Amino acid sequence: MKIIESINREVLRKSVERSRQRKIILPTFEQQRNPSAIPGKIKDKLKDIGLWDLNPLNLFRITWKNEPKEYGGGFGDGNWIELPAELTGVEARIVGIEGKWFPTGSHKVGAAYGCLVPRLVSGNFDPTTQKAVWPSTGNYCRGGAYDCALLDCPAVAILPEGMSRERFEWLKEIGTDEIIATPGTESNVKEIYDMCRVLREERGDSVIIFNQFEELGNSIWHYNMTGGIINEIFEKYYRKDHSRLSAFISATGSAGTIAAGDYLRTLHPSMRVVAVEALQCPTLYQFGFGSHRIEGIGDKHVPWIHNIRNTDMVVAVDDEQTMQLMRLFNEPAGREYLAGRNVSGETMELLDRLGISSICNLVAAVKTARYYDMDSRDVIFIPLTDSMELYRSRMDEMHEEHGAYTVESATGHFERYLMGITPDHVRELTYSDRKALHNFKYFTWVEQQGRNSKDLNRLWDEDFWDELYSEEQVREWDALITQFNEATGVLKSI
Repeated sequence: MKIIESINREVLRKSVERSRQRKIILPTFEQQRNPSAIPGKIKDKLKDIGLWDLNPLNLFRITWKNEPKEYGGGFGDGNWIELPAELTGVEARIVGIEGKWFPTGSHKVGAAYGCLVPRLVSGNFDPTTQKAVWPSTGNYCRGGAYDCALLDCPAVAILPEGMSRERFEWLKEIGTDEIIATPGTESNVKEIYDMCRVLREERGDSVIIFNQFEELGNSIWHYNMTGGIINEIFEKYYRKDHSRLSAFISATGSAGTIAAGDYLRTLHPSMRVVAVEALQCPTLYQFGFGSHRIEGIGDKHVPWIHNIRNTDMVVAVDDEQTMQLMRLFNEPAGREYLAGRNVSGETMELLDRLGISSICNLVAAVKTARYYDMDSRDVIFIPLTDSMELYRSRMDEMHEEHGAYTVESATGHFERYLMGITPDHVRELTYSDRKALHNFKYFTWVEQQGRNSKDLNRLWDEDFWDELYSEEQVREWDALITQFNEATGVLKSI
C-alpha cells in the first residue's frame, strides 16, 4: 500500500523554489527517529531557538528525543515518567512517554508532519495555490497549523467550538489563515467531517483535507516514531531478566498513536494493545454514543486508520474521574495530601506533565494491570499526549463549578479514583468482536464519507498493514525529502 503513487514535477518545482526563498530544510523520518543523524550545523543553530518558536529549524525538533528544555535544547534518549505504586496502587510499572517536549506541547505535530510532508515533496500538495485543512478535536489541528507556519503553507484549522480556550488563542497567535469552529465538543466528530465536505464542495482543489482519522501517514508516523521510542526506552532502561513489555495503552482519538502497538507487537508478540475511550461515549465498548470532557479523544465512529484486528481490549474511563484526578494532581491541597501518602516530591513535580487524556490513559493502565493480574515483572507504556499547560482554563472552570479544592476532597478522590480503580467497563475482544468493530466503520466511511466497501475489506487483511508499514515506504519518503533539500540548496548554504 503506497501513499505516494506519482510525482508532480511542476508543483514540486514551485515548492522547491518557495522553500529556497524561505530557508526551509526538511528533516527525514530517520532524523526524527534518530536525531544523532541531524547535521551538526543545524544542532548548533537550535541552541539559539525556543522550542515553540516559529522557526523552520524547529522542524528538526519533531521528535520524541528533545532535551526537556524550553529554549536551546539538544537531544537525548527521550522523556518519560514512571508513575509509582504509591500513586497507582499496582505493582506493574506504568511508564508514560511525554508529549510536552514537542513543539506545540503535543506529539500530534509529528503525526501532522507524517501526513503533509510526503505530499509536499512529491508535488501532491501545492502551497502556492492550495490550503492544508486540519480537522481535529484539538492537538492535531494545532500540530498541522504549526507545521504549516514553519513550512510557509497556508492552513485551515477546524475544531469544535467547545474545546479549551487556549487552543483557539494559540492558533490565532501563530497566524493560522482560517480557524473554523464547528458545533459541539470533544465527541462531535461528524460535525468536523461535515465541514470538510462543505469545503470540498465550495472550494474544490483549492483545499487538501488532511483528515487525521483517515490519513495513513498519521499511523505510519506513530508506528515508526512512537513505537520505536517505546521499544528503545524499554530495552535500555526496563529490560531485566524477568521483565516483559506487557501492554501499550492509548486513548484512540484518531487511532494514529495506537499504531505504535502494531510496531511493538512485531517485537513483543505476547503484549496487549488496549484502546481507551470515555465511558460517556462508549463507541468501541458498547457501540454507544454521547458527549464527554476528555479532550483529545474523538468518538461515535471507528477511525479508518484503526487496525482494529490488532486491538486486544477496550477500556472505558469515566470523564468525572479524569477531571477530579486533574485537580488532585495539580491543586495545592491535592499535592499536600499526596505527600502524606508517600508520593515523592519528585513525582509530584512531574504530575503537571499529564494532560486530561494522559490521566485517562493512566486510569486505563491501572484497570489493565488489575484485569490481567500484572505484577512487578510487567511494564506498561502509555502516551502522555500533552500537559496541563494546555488546560489551565479547565482548572478555572472546575474551581468555579465545585469551589475550592480541599484536603477532604483530595482524600475522597485519591481513595475512589486511584486506589479504588477496578477492572470494570473493560471489554476483552474476541475475533468476532474485532470483526464487528471493523465492520462498524462502514456506516461512517462508506455511507457518509463516500469510501469504497472494497477498500474497507482490504483493511481487514493483515497483508494490507504489513505493506503499509514496510520499511521501504519510509525509505522512499526519506529519499524524496533528501532530493528536495538538495534541490533547494539551503542545507549546503548554512
